[in-house]
Amino acid sequence: MTGLAALMASPALPALNVAVFAAPVAGKRIKPPRIKVGDTIGLIEPASASDDPFDLVLVEEAIRAMGLVPKRAPNLLKRYGYLAGQDKERGSDINAMFADKDVKAIFAVRGGWGAARALPFVDWDVVRANPKFLMGYSDITALHMAIAAKGGAVTLHGPNASSAWGKASVESFKGIAFDAATPLFENPKANEDRLVQRRWRTIKIRGGKAQGQLLGGNLTVLTALAGTPYLPDFTGAILFLEDIDEAEYRIDRMLTQLGQAGVLKGLAGVVFGQCTNCRNPDGSSFTLNSILRQHFEPLGIPAFEGAWFGHISDQFTIPQGVMAEIDADAGTLRLLEPAVA
Repeated sequence: MTGLAALMASPALPALNVAVFAAPVAGKRIKPPRIKVGDTIGLIEPASASDDPFDLVLVEEAIRAMGLVPKRAPNLLKRYGYLAGQDKERGSDINAMFADKDVKAIFAVRGGWGAARALPFVDWDVVRANPKFLMGYSDITALHMAIAAKGGAVTLHGPNASSAWGKASVESFKGIAFDAATPLFENPKANEDRLVQRRWRTIKIRGGKAQGQLLGGNLTVLTALAGTPYLPDFTGAILFLEDIDEAEYRIDRMLTQLGQAGVLKGLAGVVFGQCTNCRNPDGSSFTLNSILRQHFEPLGIPAFEGAWFGHISDQFTIPQGVMAEIDADAGTLRLLEPAVA
């Protein structure tokens, strides 16, 4: 398999003022320095805790296999229920890794839940003063969005440090973070004995091309930030979304909330990635595609679903906060500028 780099109904509520939900980003995002072989990578667990200490050993081996040097945050082994330490401890680790001059980039070990709880303990002055990229996905969406809302540097939506790191994921990450590449992302070709490919297809919701700043991540986590100071202004952005284990009606509910909160208003385009296991076991009167069409078609902007990112193996790395172009007819995403300096 080659990677993409070529390489979810409640009754309607009255519309709310988007200003309540959006903290605008001032100007262009800062680009962190590219990383190189031998650089130190800070490891944090801002959300759920790893179950097995050996998992961290595997993480460190994976970091070293990429030619990098892992460095554990001070509270990395702390535990508080299902969380990787108290909220203040996890926030302190984020501050420490951004402030550490030896650390050139930061990887979240895993997602789960809890990153949003740590946000009030993050020193945003420290984050802004020390531009370096944060890498991760799923619950790490809370950090990506907060950094964008607070004017921090470009971050990278991609595998967590504990992910499988298959060849395609490694190549995609290195291209973005090491080489300042501006790839065209397109779905891999399925090795099927069929006249027409069925797996891994993208589906056009509304055709056309659009350019804008990439912002997004996990739909559930992003929606939960509505009404907080940690959700950025999406005006003119290309919103990208993914999720896992959410029934169709819950996807509908979340998109309804985002629409009524004004988040979808003013978007340039939408890319919905993989929605893994997003099926109501009791059946549903709406398919996922139908729900996406109900929410995105009326926006009158290019949109497509099925892009190769989310809770899947060998996903690629998407920079948050850089300019990109989508082609909804072709089902592709192309970076228009590097993510790193």
